[in-house]
Amino acid sequence: MAAGCDLRVRPSFAALVAAEGEVGPLLALAERAAQGHLALGEMEALLWHCCAERPEGLARARIGEALVAQGIGAAMPAVRMILRQILLGGQ
Repeated sequence: MAAGCDLRVRPSFAALVAAEGEVGPLLALAERAAQGHLALGEMEALLWHCCAERPEGLARARIGEALVAQGIGAAMPAVRMILRQILLGGQ
C-alpha cells in the first residue's frame, strides 16, 4: 500500500527489463535477496517497475515511504512473488 491505496504488482517482461536496467542483473538481485542483502532502494525499484497500475500522480518516493512506514515485512510477499517469477517463470 502506498499513498493510501493498494498497489498490484505484475512482473511483466517490460517491467523486469526496466527494473534490471536500474538495479542490475535480476539473477544477482535474487541471489542477494536469498542471502538477506536486498537493499531498500532495490525493493523500491522492483516494486515501482512492477506496479500493474499506478494511480495518477503517484510519486515513486511514496513507495519508499510506505516501505519505511509499514516495514519491509509488509512488502515481502510481493517482493517474493516477483523474485519467484524471475527464477521460475509463471509456474
